[in-house]
Amino acid sequence: MTSPALATANAPYRHPVVIALALSLGAAIALGISRFSYGLLLPPMREDLGWSYFLAGAMNTGNAVGYFAGALMTPLLMRRIGAWRVLMAGSLLAAIFMLVSGWATGTAALMLQRVLAGAASAWVFIAGGVLAARLGSLFPKRAGFLIGLYYGGTGIGIALSALLVPATLEAAASRAVPHAWQWPWIGLGLACMLAAAAMAVPARRVAEGLHTGVRGTSQGFALRDFGFGLSGYFMFGAGYIGYMTFIVALLRQQGMSGPQITGFYTALGLAVLASSRIWARMLDYFKGGESLAILNLVLAVVTVLPALTSAMPVVFASGMVFGAVFLSVVASTTALVRHNLPQAAWPAGISAFTTIFALGQIVGPSVVGWVADGAGGLQRGLLVSAAFLLLGAVLAWRQKPLASKTSD
Repeated sequence: MTSPALATANAPYRHPVVIALALSLGAAIALGISRFSYGLLLPPMREDLGWSYFLAGAMNTGNAVGYFAGALMTPLLMRRIGAWRVLMAGSLLAAIFMLVSGWATGTAALMLQRVLAGAASAWVFIAGGVLAARLGSLFPKRAGFLIGLYYGGTGIGIALSALLVPATLEAAASRAVPHAWQWPWIGLGLACMLAAAAMAVPARRVAEGLHTGVRGTSQGFALRDFGFGLSGYFMFGAGYIGYMTFIVALLRQQGMSGPQITGFYTALGLAVLASSRIWARMLDYFKGGESLAILNLVLAVVTVLPALTSAMPVVFASGMVFGAVFLSVVASTTALVRHNLPQAAWPAGISAFTTIFALGQIVGPSVVGWVADGAGGLQRGLLVSAAFLLLGAVLAWRQKPLASKTSD
């Protein structure tokens, strides 16, 4: 039975699933569109601009560098102006930086765009994660599901990108546009603006109840307490990004048609949406690094599959399982923070995990791209990604829950 105090606190949130879905548009902007759409645009950009796989991967490394810088700034920004303003400012800036790519062709300008978009994405992702954790704390029996819904919003962005990018590429090609890949960037930037507008009011409602959480200090959070979890998450960042950066290029190399690739990427995105339901109970049950370890292990297995065979059923299974798992890894770290820290320390905890995640993503694309430029190509690059993920599983398994927690 719900206590009177909790019922009063929950009164403005009569439809928490709807609010969580609105918040999930932040994840759609930060990762689904701003970062993962690049995997779809990498092949035409590489062909048009004459990039090596190393340079193509370095573009996502630049994005991760910006994400890292943004993650370091976010706790201070949230203390100064609040989570809602950080969320909205980051969303609008990410949209603007996406639009800039619709007019840029120089490598330096495109790299700068990826760096700045990465920084803005970190603001969005961390602020949205804190708001999702706040929403989950109001509905503890559904917390894993609500937090998973937020991160599952990345799938909305992936599915939208999978449909929007080919359509705009085709439209640009039919008009003999010199750099057809620029049109999708413009379309994606506009999509980010629409998503920001849709989530503004629901996100503000959640933020209004978060004054003590966001404006608190990092008291209660210590890096040493989460050493294995952070290490496992670093390896996840290095491993998963190789798959998401180069899988479309590999499928094209293996002869998959444009519509088949669109179907593959759309299925991956829809699987991300389903992940919030699939793993919710596990996120609520485990208090330590077990969820992070299990999910990393599953990802390592499915990452290997496209490197071993081009059989379409196997490749599609790889993409769908990957989609159903990888954003739940992110959700597992938010659940780990929520289970083990007082609410005042959540921003510091989530920011620490996001920062280490960004460091892993700095390493991953360039290493995988460098390996892919050598003998063995993209297949060997994916094997490196799988090795990172496997090591992440081993490290995360050693993360134990803290002995006590100040508050839920």
